[in-house]
Amino acid sequence: MKLEVFAENLDFPEGPIALKDGSAIVVELKGQDLKRLYPDGKVEIIAKVQGAPNGAALGPDGVIYVANNGGMSWEESDGLIAPGPQPEDFIGGRIQTISPDGTVKDLYTHYEDGPILAPNDIVLDGQGGFYFTDHGQRRDHEMDLGSLSYGRLDGSLVKRLVSPLFTPNGVGLSPDGKRVYVSETITGRIWWWEVTAAGELNLEGHGAHLLAGLGGFTFFDSLAVDAEGNVSVATMPKGGITTISPEGEVIDFVEVPLRDPTVTNICFGGEDMQTAYITASGTGRLYKADWPRRGLKLHYADEL
Repeated sequence: MKLEVFAENLDFPEGPIALKDGSAIVVELKGQDLKRLYPDGKVEIIAKVQGAPNGAALGPDGVIYVANNGGMSWEESDGLIAPGPQPEDFIGGRIQTISPDGTVKDLYTHYEDGPILAPNDIVLDGQGGFYFTDHGQRRDHEMDLGSLSYGRLDGSLVKRLVSPLFTPNGVGLSPDGKRVYVSETITGRIWWWEVTAAGELNLEGHGAHLLAGLGGFTFFDSLAVDAEGNVSVATMPKGGITTISPEGEVIDFVEVPLRDPTVTNICFGGEDMQTAYITASGTGRLYKADWPRRGLKLHYADEL
């Protein structure tokens, strides 16, 4: 499979969104912004975002919903950048909205019982809400336990659904909306729960089902679901995308051309939904590829 560079010299890109005109939106965690990238090389800064915008999803009326982890320190080694411990200028985790004119607003900063820790990834359910992973922050000698959480688009409700989870990262919904998937970074595992109603899960016996755990020195980052229900997850430090069937079988692994141990996310777009956009964050690149399977079209995908 040929992967071509769609954009480069990005400042730790993540949260890709494929748009119908062939452009793509990414957040830059280190660059603290939301950018729109065009096929001809044009770059548009939609908004500057304090903290560290980590995940993004397109919602009604072209509004972008952002999972902002509150800020990160940065380390460089062998020409690659990577996130470090929680910085001194940490502003606290939050879910934000960014309107098409670039206005940034906080939608949620706290649950009923305490602050939101460090949101990582987000997916809208088409029923007025969204699921997000609250990853937690790493400090010099301690780290937070995170959660799978849910919020309403109108700002009326945010809650933890499953807690604690250990470094929850990617989140996605099955094509029928009856499963919500979560990847954990450090454990290298993907879990799923049965969705019984919007923002409600079957938690009998904790409700967790293990989709896959690859073992060895394998970390998972964010993920996307395709039209057949397969889960494509960014895999570190191998530097590529692993695709796993709904039954937990590994279908294939696609490595990015210029080795990057910090491949962080994938999304699907194009007229036939068989174009993949992959963020290689350590080298600051967004790749584009013709994907062998059709991606799942997300809710509100045609809003911009």
